Amino acid sequence: MASYIDRSLGDGEQVVARARFPWLYGLAAWAAVLVPGLGLLAFLSRATQADEPFAAADPVTWGVAVMALLFLLGLITFLRLLIRRATTEIGVTSHRFVEKTGLVTLHTNEIAPHNIEGVRVHQGIAGRIFGYGTVRIEGTGVDAVTTPAIADPVGFVKAIQTARERELGH
Repeated sequence: MASYIDRSLGDGEQVVARARFPWLYGLAAWAAVLVPGLGLLAFLSRATQADEPFAAADPVTWGVAVMALLFLLGLITFLRLLIRRATTEIGVTSHRFVEKTGLVTLHTNEIAPHNIEGVRVHQGIAGRIFGYGTVRIEGTGVDAVTTPAIADPVGFVKAIQTARERELGH
């Protein structure tokens, strides 16, 4: 199935750039489920070796319960992060900036390049080291749009500037 951006292209409109989530985003999703999952397996292994498994006052029993809860929360986080990554599109075309989100519902933000007043990049220390950050696009007559963390935010801003220059004829 074609992406929202591809399906919504007008005549003569071309995709200039697409943003993508940084690799750390996927790593965080997997870590959220694997770390507590491995801890749960370790506690379950220890519980099966005990003489009286799952005694109420036993620290191993409490460890299993806590790790099972953390695993469930990690699984929810994992699914939330991967669904967000799979259902979010951010791109710049020759005629607009587009952000689309949503799994069941559809929500879009679109700003024409000539309506973009300012673009800001925010990168913390980790973002500078690993090459990710957020981009805030401020437009005339519309609320500002802030992207989720994307890979190469400076390159994405360059694509926005390229689209603006093309549209304005510079």
